Amino acid sequence: MNQFLKPSLNWLLIFVPIAIIGEYAFHISPTTLFLFSCISIIPLAGWLGKATEHLAEKTGEGIGGLLNATFGNAAELIIALMALQAGLYDVVKASITGSIIGNILLVLGASFLAGGLKFKKQNFNAGGARSLSTMLTLASIGLIAPAVFHYFGGKDIADREADLSLEIAIVLVITYALSLLFSLKTHKQLFVGEVSEIAEVSEGKHQHWSLTKSLSVLGIATFFIAWMSEILVGSVEVAAHSLGMTSIFVGVIVVAIIGNAAEHSTAILVAMKNRMDLSLGIAIGSSIQVAVFVAPVLVFASYVMGPKPMDLVFTPIEILAIALSALITEQLASDGESNWFEGVQLISVYIIFALVFYFLPG
Repeated sequence: MNQFLKPSLNWLLIFVPIAIIGEYAFHISPTTLFLFSCISIIPLAGWLGKATEHLAEKTGEGIGGLLNATFGNAAELIIALMALQAGLYDVVKASITGSIIGNILLVLGASFLAGGLKFKKQNFNAGGARSLSTMLTLASIGLIAPAVFHYFGGKDIADREADLSLEIAIVLVITYALSLLFSLKTHKQLFVGEVSEIAEVSEGKHQHWSLTKSLSVLGIATFFIAWMSEILVGSVEVAAHSLGMTSIFVGVIVVAIIGNAAEHSTAILVAMKNRMDLSLGIAIGSSIQVAVFVAPVLVFASYVMGPKPMDLVFTPIEILAIALSALITEQLASDGESNWFEGVQLISVYIIFALVFYFLPG
């Protein structure tokens, strides 16, 4: 009982029922509802991260990172599907862009910074990091190609853009499936990593969860994160307007950050325990999964539930942000070691892009 009463982020769980009651019973203002739903996601993300960490102890760093990226992106996929059904394709694409650059710049940068402030130098499997970086570059090409076709293909290519996007989506999904075979089976040694002695000592201080408990907490946390995210998205446009933010800034920055809060917290926490292979697997792996799995799935879903097929034609500034983010991530993550200043560099690039999106006209 005393443990429960200690100061904890779990106290913020009270905002989950508050947000639900405010949305469905009292119909409170969108701005207030936006703030409540944002706060409620924080402790839920903490529980999801805790369950993933326990699960990673049983499955290894590679699968642990994949599971966290998958459960973390589930909320964003649900949000995007709802926007897709409403025909808000620009919002869907903006959230995809924001998730990709957010994870590889903000999340990875914060992980490098947080871990680097505790450890002078942190090491991870360079081969696995290079493989992730190459996959990230491939994902960027898959998203850049439709835009190049759109902006340089002339006036008579509009009818072919949807077909091109569908075929590229198929290639991306197949490549993603093969990447899972590569990372989880044929070359899994590149993504396992060695847990440091410090991390092992830290892990010995807490009680290990069973597989059933870990999966149950993952599922429950994901469900409520998705629910809170739905409430958040329903109020975010009005709230953003009242707070002086444009729609593209909301899609690329705000929705992406909140929708991926699970990975944000977990990648940083495990980096502070010197588990950098898991941290990279979460941050870079999540961006890869969004680009080569979530985006294609949304293209497929648009043929069923959208008012028209969705293409993968992103705006020039979104394409530039994705390409440059992949480039700097490859440069910093391919040597097998990190420090706090590399984290500062990644975060600085993210802030620059955030400022650009903020000052773009709505």
